[in-house]
Amino acid sequence: MLFHPRLALNGCVMTYNPINHHRRTIRLRGYDYSKEGIYFITLCTEGRACLFGGITDGAMRLNDAGKIAEKCWLDIPLHFPHTSLDAFIIMPNHIHGIISVGAKNFSPLHVDKNTGEVSHPHGTTKTIGSIVRGFKIGVTKWMRTNTSIYGVWQRNYWEHIVRGEEELNGIREYIQNNPAQWINDKLYSSPP
Repeated sequence: MLFHPRLALNGCVMTYNPINHHRRTIRLRGYDYSKEGIYFITLCTEGRACLFGGITDGAMRLNDAGKIAEKCWLDIPLHFPHTSLDAFIIMPNHIHGIISVGAKNFSPLHVDKNTGEVSHPHGTTKTIGSIVRGFKIGVTKWMRTNTSIYGVWQRNYWEHIVRGEEELNGIREYIQNNPAQWINDKLYSSPP
């Protein structure tokens, strides 16, 4: 067993076992998620709880939390200027959205003090993962401040790299029709 400092909890040392602690990724192996492209994203609430409102007569009716989720979604390009938004829908317990990532690297330049070499910093600040993480954080902060809900999001998210105009139009149609198809949706959860 190997010691891993992140697994030290409240002074208790836990051992790291790669068999038990392996996290399976659902991302496309070897794909650069900061790369220019169009991504179809789905985020689910923890336990598929209906936190963002409800469906009435085939239309989504946002509650206050749903309005904040919508605002945070619309604010993505303010925080990530290399992105643009396409179709999206806030559903009772999940969100579908299309995000386009531009080709430019908008990261600030880094100058090495020793060599004077100019480069862009490395890291995940411009990836789909960092965009989703920022969105989730914004909604979670509001929920924890204004409601009694602590656990907002299911771990991870689902993404699909859009590969053509026909596929993009099909996804747009799916998003637009999602509220009308709610009762048949695989993410359907009846309200409490």
